[in-house]
Amino acid sequence: MLKQCLIALVLVVVAVGGVLGYHYIDRGSDDGDQRARPASVVNVMAPTREMIRDRVNAVGSLKALNAVELTTEVSGRVVERNLRSGQRVDEGDLLLRLDDRQARADVRVAEAQVADARRQFDRAQSLRSNNSISQSQVDELRTTLDVAQAQLEAARTRLDNHRITAPFSGVVGLNDVSMGAYLSAGTVVSTLDATDRMELSFSIPERFLGQVSLGQQVQGRSPAYPEQGFNGELVELGTRISELSRTLPVRALIDNRDGKLRPGQFMSASLTLREREALVIPEQAVLVRGADQYVFIAEDGQARRVAVTLGSRKPGRVEVADGLTVDDSVIITGQDRLSSGDRIEVVDDDKAIPDNRFAKSLES
Repeated sequence: MLKQCLIALVLVVVAVGGVLGYHYIDRGSDDGDQRARPASVVNVMAPTREMIRDRVNAVGSLKALNAVELTTEVSGRVVERNLRSGQRVDEGDLLLRLDDRQARADVRVAEAQVADARRQFDRAQSLRSNNSISQSQVDELRTTLDVAQAQLEAARTRLDNHRITAPFSGVVGLNDVSMGAYLSAGTVVSTLDATDRMELSFSIPERFLGQVSLGQQVQGRSPAYPEQGFNGELVELGTRISELSRTLPVRALIDNRDGKLRPGQFMSASLTLREREALVIPEQAVLVRGADQYVFIAEDGQARRVAVTLGSRKPGRVEVADGLTVDDSVIITGQDRLSSGDRIEVVDDDKAIPDNRFAKSLES
């Protein structure tokens, strides 16, 4: 009888345990469903193809392509003056003339001497044809003619030295010369600068030496005109690397047809090393963990982590050299809370990228 009671008690305990276990499992399942993570709300954007420019930036200074000091070669009094500061002149224009009356007289004397020497030489040649004069006399008269011609050339040169003409087209600088002023030989009366194209000198780090070549595009910017860029091209490369700065001196010609730039002006330079078309995404889409760089892309309602290789960048944008295609949907918001395989809900948001920086062209 006791044995039967024990068996009955065991059966009752097993039955009660089964019922409790069933309720516990059922409740746990309900709690698990309640704790399941909801889909993450994200914004996506497809990579775009844009023209990318790899650039190196530097600072330099401008100087005129041709620049001279206008200097008197002889002494004299100013009798003609065509110098105005800022005046644009053409090559050969007369800028200043000193009193040249004596020099003009010397030229007339030399011209008369040449004419007389030529007449005597021509007469001697006629007489020589009849053997009426010796060859030595003809040669002597020929020498006299040559000397007279050389003296005439010297007189004309002295006359030209009283005149200052523009050696090239350019802009005249400041001057303090007055009509009637007496100037000594060697007096600097003004300057002349050719400013249609300006020479921009700057230096680039030696690590870019293998990427630099003549003809590459250069854009200059001046603090005086912060909203305007000045275009040019690289025309000269230095032959030596500076041991102190480890840079290569280079020169570019900058277009200055509007005459805004001045010699000696400070200018920043941006040298375009190469241009190429590449995929571009917002920089905010990229996540970094240690040496790994990756993004998340949306696939069939789930997030998938993709490793990427980045190239050139600028605030707000970055080039993807490897890892993505133009058809991928890159997650650009909410990706910092994602893991690969998480459920996502894609929504549209025009303000997903602050300040619309991504709409600007990529230049690095």
